[in-house]
Amino acid sequence: MQGKAAHLKRWVTAVMALPVVFFVVGPGPEWLFTVFILVVALLGIEEFYSNLIPDLPRFIKLSGHVLTVFFFGAIFIRQIMILPLITLLWAFIPMTYLMLAKPSHSPQWTAMTARATLGPIYVAFPLAMLTAIRMRPNGHIWIFFLLAVVFATDTGAFYCGRIFGRHRLYEAISPKKTWEGAIGGTVLSLLVSGFFIRLFPVLNLFPALVIAMGISIAGQIGDLAESMLKRHHGVKDSGSLLPGHGGILDRIDSILFASPMLYLALVFL
Repeated sequence: MQGKAAHLKRWVTAVMALPVVFFVVGPGPEWLFTVFILVVALLGIEEFYSNLIPDLPRFIKLSGHVLTVFFFGAIFIRQIMILPLITLLWAFIPMTYLMLAKPSHSPQWTAMTARATLGPIYVAFPLAMLTAIRMRPNGHIWIFFLLAVVFATDTGAFYCGRIFGRHRLYEAISPKKTWEGAIGGTVLSLLVSGFFIRLFPVLNLFPALVIAMGISIAGQIGDLAESMLKRHHGVKDSGSLLPGHGGILDRIDSILFASPMLYLALVFL
């Protein structure tokens, strides 16, 4: 009963969030989409810090958030040349602070610097690519395409895994995931993407299916990567913000790996 209640709560949360996501991605102004994704990025980075580096100094945490705001702002005003500098500061500020404020020969500080740098790169960078995609011609349609493929992959993997799952995909990281679920998720994502392209013919069917397969596979790898981080640090959910889903990172883990795949595909089309 508890599992069914959690599953129902998951669907209720998704249905309630759907109108908001539809408006922000579709008819909403560009600035609103950027602000929405920025808020998601900041919440995701905060979860990353809390789970992986709970003793991170407040100054480093604050600098990571501030630089993330600057990063999204630079993309919004089309100042792309600033982005490499902000990316460097994500690494240089933690290194400089720990060197000056907490001098130590302990490898703990090296690990803390690496994790502090990884947080914004892992969370903010791929989410920022969504804002860049949104600025392209038919950008909102491509965002919907990405979301449809990721959702279809998650749904297909979940139900095919429950019904047909026999062979573990990566038991050491996520014992419940199976090869049957992964294949089922990919197949459903291809079906959904084919239907989507019929409704919104922004691309020929075959290259759209190739992109959808890449998004589906990348998304499943992203899901496993997030599971690895949580398992290594003894965390069941990254947070509790979304009822039935856990935290922000639990909901966007697939998108973090899938959005660069779509971005690269659109750049080289």
